[in-house]
Amino acid sequence: MSSDPPAATVGSIERAFEVLTLFAESESPTLGVTEIADRLGYSKAVVHRILATCRKNNFVEFDPNTRRYALGPRFVELGMAYLDRIDVRSRARPVMTRLSEATAETVTLSIRSSWERVYVDQVTPERDVKMVVQLGRSFPLHAGASSKALLAFLPASQQDEYLERSDLGSLTGQTITDRDELVDELERIRECGYAVSLGERDATAGSAAAPVFGPDGRVLAVLSVAGPVDRFSSEVDRLIGLLLEASANLTTAMGGVRPPQSGVAGG
Repeated sequence: MSSDPPAATVGSIERAFEVLTLFAESESPTLGVTEIADRLGYSKAVVHRILATCRKNNFVEFDPNTRRYALGPRFVELGMAYLDRIDVRSRARPVMTRLSEATAETVTLSIRSSWERVYVDQVTPERDVKMVVQLGRSFPLHAGASSKALLAFLPASQQDEYLERSDLGSLTGQTITDRDELVDELERIRECGYAVSLGERDATAGSAAAPVFGPDGRVLAVLSVAGPVDRFSSEVDRLIGLLLEASANLTTAMGGVRPPQSGVAGG
């Protein structure tokens, strides 16, 4: 007697994978039921059932205000499990270790998850007073150096969508909450290749961050150097050169290419 699952079950799984793959490949991080049904040729009823199951298991999230769906936190867990084994985390580790030793400050690695930025690794220095971040914790894309570095190098259409949908909420008194000011800041980041924050995400922290690019020239991750804001503000100029060199080295290690607008060292 065959133990293979029924063909109908296999078909349902394949359709679910196609829906999730559509989210991963779409330029927009959010999709609606009608949009998914039209692009995949499924009925709305089928799409609703797939999304309901995925939502129950935290693979997608639903925004009741927009009636649109986005990839959920379960994908961050799967992504971190993947990164533990190959690719950016394993390749970033030696670069991060050298950068932390050279700067005597904490070095972090962040990736994008939907409209947020998530810490996925850190290396801390051997000193009593230092910054320590919570891995897996997410932050909005406009608050702090790592978030701004990610946002600045997203495709223009995705930047526009974030600026339209986000209320640009404040995490501290230094967070940029004015849209025009943020647009100017993002342009500056693209020109020089790095972002700086003095208390924008955490009032006690200062940081500088630079993007890491993948083979298609899109931002893959962000490296940052962070320390207590009082100490960091006096040494940020020295740290930026070391940070840019490290991010360029990691881009090369990932087989990446820097886009023409990036001011990252060597580009």
